Amino acid sequence: MKNNPKIILVNPQIHWNTGAIGRTCVALDMELIIIHPCGFEFDEKEIKRAGLDYWEHVQIKHYDSWEHFTATEKPALDKLFFFSTKADKIHYDAKFVEGSYLIFGSETAGLSAEIHAEYADNMYKLPMFSEHIRSLNLANTATAVAYEALRQIKF
Repeated sequence: MKNNPKIILVNPQIHWNTGAIGRTCVALDMELIIIHPCGFEFDEKEIKRAGLDYWEHVQIKHYDSWEHFTATEKPALDKLFFFSTKADKIHYDAKFVEGSYLIFGSETAGLSAEIHAEYADNMYKLPMFSEHIRSLNLANTATAVAYEALRQIKF
């Protein structure tokens, strides 16, 4: 659907997670946006290795950097939703709208300090109640957020 939210992965490092998020995007008719550099190649060998036989159906765009993305897409600030374990607000506090961008950092480093500083008011997290875990799996987090965004917009 044209105005569904879009998922953005900033510097993803693990092709399995990107593949699982791509599957979610196909299932929910969402665009996947990749901000490079990545920890893997988007070539046929890597895609096959991840077992992604649905990859041809992923609506995907690639950008060389965050700056390249913002200069090209020119997203409205109220449509940018960043997700980080360092955020104070939980994802249920977000007011998703059609065409929202759901933005996630890499599995190893998260989002940059610059993005945190520039978009501090647009940062959210998923709640975690155990002291024994630092973060949730990126694919699980992106899927949970995507469904919440669609619930608010469509249901």
